[in-house]
Amino acid sequence: MGMSTITASRIYKGQKAGLMGEDAELTFDEFPHMSLSKTYALDKQTSDSANTATAFLCGVKANYGTLGVNGKVLYENCNSSKDNSTYLQSILEWAQEDRKSTGFVTSTRVTHATPAGLYAHTASRYWEFESPDGDHECPDIALQLIKYIPGKNIQVILGGGREAFFPNNELDVETKEKGKRTDRRYLIDEWLSDKKRISTRVRYVTNMTYLRSVRPEETDYLLGLLEYDNMPYELDRPKEEKKPAIWEMTDKAIRILKKNPNGFFLLVEGGRIDHAHHDGIAKKALEETVAMDKAIELALSLTDTEDTLIVVTADHSHTMTISGYPELGNNILGTVVSDENNVEYTVLSYANGPGYNTSRDNFGNNITLGNEYKQLATFYLDSETHAGEDVPVFAIGPMAHLFQGVHDQSYIPHAMSFAACIGPNKELCNDAVKLASHTILPFLPLYFYGLSFLKEMV
Repeated sequence: MGMSTITASRIYKGQKAGLMGEDAELTFDEFPHMSLSKTYALDKQTSDSANTATAFLCGVKANYGTLGVNGKVLYENCNSSKDNSTYLQSILEWAQEDRKSTGFVTSTRVTHATPAGLYAHTASRYWEFESPDGDHECPDIALQLIKYIPGKNIQVILGGGREAFFPNNELDVETKEKGKRTDRRYLIDEWLSDKKRISTRVRYVTNMTYLRSVRPEETDYLLGLLEYDNMPYELDRPKEEKKPAIWEMTDKAIRILKKNPNGFFLLVEGGRIDHAHHDGIAKKALEETVAMDKAIELALSLTDTEDTLIVVTADHSHTMTISGYPELGNNILGTVVSDENNVEYTVLSYANGPGYNTSRDNFGNNITLGNEYKQLATFYLDSETHAGEDVPVFAIGPMAHLFQGVHDQSYIPHAMSFAACIGPNKELCNDAVKLASHTILPFLPLYFYGLSFLKEMV
């Protein structure tokens, strides 16, 4: 969700509502504070979703493909990750230590890179359901979610990815596909058994019908594995059937977590924006972004910006651009014709990806508006790549002013933890509050004290 995706999604949202589009607004456009986040990895100019998740959730830059570990751990090198001194705590674990409720919602698998950055420590984001060569000293991501701290203490887990939680000799309850685990473990049963020792208010759900039946006031723990693999794209989601939208999962999560008087931490990931870009299908990426925007709007309505900090950002950008000189109000998914060369091309295009094979001379019958249309790409790759430019960070709520200027991605969780007085910034935050209470202008010392510390941390 880089800047070009945000701009195009704003126009797309407006045009869906019958406006020209450029005059529309996304919910987070109105957030009062904004900064830019530098997304590079320790070993790559352009990052993947694992090392970036480590940065914006754990506050430390990491190597490409690694999760929840520092730079000593090398990608797909199990031996380098066996020393638990390389393990990093995430902001979710800091929140748990402060007795806050925690949860996450994702439109991908719950073991995918971004959510796994909350709870996993691994040399490879791809070890979702088995460790390399069965090495038990490098446990798989699903196992860490169910059996290890902080994963086992997460109260709300909603997304796809049932495949990683049951054996490969058993069939999925809905798709009838086989599980992926080779260790024959039923991790869902293990989760239920563990949670029922703690509370009688435990629910496991597999579809929208069951999710809708969950009563937040009667639920302490909720595991929703709502799809065998990733959740369906919003454009492909059967509206009358069993697949919830991201805002519906967000609604349920907030209503459960907000019961805790100590507060809560919730990560909401619109992860299929990324997948659609990799496929070169801009329409699906924009539709996913608009769905994410609706989840943000709902989160604002269920919380109070007097006590809740909401931060909206991306782990990285993509190579999609908005180009040419189309007239104001031109369909963002449409085409434009060059006046000088009389060449027609799509307004949205990619620097690389499968769209290279898209026809360059047949734009009839509004073909570019189709749900599966792949925008033009400059050169061919099976999957479009990420892009390396800075991504925006939007913030509203307590201490939102800490998000300004240009900073490393690893700054983000430190700023959030300072706002919440949790984690490594807890004592400093408390000291700053005491200092502020003895001055006529309380926000000035609090602001500069906090900002100075955060720069040192990153």
